[in-house]
Amino acid sequence: MANGRGGDSHGKDVTVGPHKGSDGWAVSRQGNDRASRVTETKKEAVEIGRDYAKQENSELIIKGQDGKIQSKDSHGHDPKKSKG
Repeated sequence: MANGRGGDSHGKDVTVGPHKGSDGWAVSRQGNDRASRVTETKKEAVEIGRDYAKQENSELIIKGQDGKIQSKDSHGHDPKKSKG
């Protein structure tokens, strides 16, 4: 079970997506009601989100302007690797 403390556990997933109420981009941590950061550009939001995800050993989820998931990037909690 993930508890965000050491070992193989991971922290809160991080999402980058359009910020509601502005033309900016929001960086949000799972479980938070408000954005951790709001930036002017998607590029800047992704860089910040990637840093957060690395710190948390969690997954970075990147959404497009339409709110649909464009990509996911795991930082520390990859599923067990299969043989092959």
